[in-house]
Amino acid sequence: MPELPEVESLAEFLRERAVGRVVAGVDVVAFQALKTVRPPVTSLGGLAVTAVARHGKFLDLDCDGLHFVTHLARGGWLRWREDLSGARPVRPGKGPLAVRLRFAPEDDGRAPGFELTEAGTQKRLAVYVVTDPVEVPGIASLGPDPLAPGFTPDVLKGIVSGSRTQIKGLLRDQKIIAGIGNAYSDEVLHAAKMSPFKIADSLSDTAVADLHEAIVTTLREAVERSRGLAAKDLKTEKKSGLRVHGRAGEPCEVCGDTIREVSFADSSLQYCPTCQTGGKPLADRRMSRLLK
Repeated sequence: MPELPEVESLAEFLRERAVGRVVAGVDVVAFQALKTVRPPVTSLGGLAVTAVARHGKFLDLDCDGLHFVTHLARGGWLRWREDLSGARPVRPGKGPLAVRLRFAPEDDGRAPGFELTEAGTQKRLAVYVVTDPVEVPGIASLGPDPLAPGFTPDVLKGIVSGSRTQIKGLLRDQKIIAGIGNAYSDEVLHAAKMSPFKIADSLSDTAVADLHEAIVTTLREAVERSRGLAAKDLKTEKKSGLRVHGRAGEPCEVCGDTIREVSFADSSLQYCPTCQTGGKPLADRRMSRLLK
């Protein structure tokens, strides 16, 4: 799933290529992806892209005051095309293409644009056309952005105080902190040398400060690694930059211990026992049941 660093990089990518261009049309192939009907998606035609923003994991193209907002969900991605003038119409239900946005042709006849695609069978990619981004329910309920200047250690202390949630779940909750998902929560907790099962309210002031530093540093470094890359290269960059997530069975880069995994119904987490849990493996109830 694209998380804050990838969506921020996509926003920067589109600022360079889309701002100033006029929308020629939007083709919705996966009708379930379009979550709004007023204003109609056809209203975007003829409008110029004036800005590109990120809200948590949401990508927002401001088109003369009308916003084209998308959430890529778990299997979605944005693919930039230098020329869509000859693109063939796609029948709904055929292939991964969900939405195609075309810009007005350039002097040489090329019509650039981008396509939103979604792999897998769980079709959760969402597109909204709204007059204000806060009309999107997921944006209206977002917690603070961890890369915003106002996200201080004191703010994080207020977030964890009184919460009996495991810190892994708290970091992933978009209503509490915006933009962090399964992968970067693993990376943050590894950097903070903290167990993913630790209860949020149990953190000392020192632990909160360490966690805040890990959140900000991990995300900023990921954004910097992705800066300037083409959209097609961001997935590879994300995977290569992860130190624990998706690396179960591999040695930890910090201490050399074997990275372990805890599996859940629809996801999993990875961690280093030596760095995060005092050398003790966490209970993996799903695997325990399979071994019985």
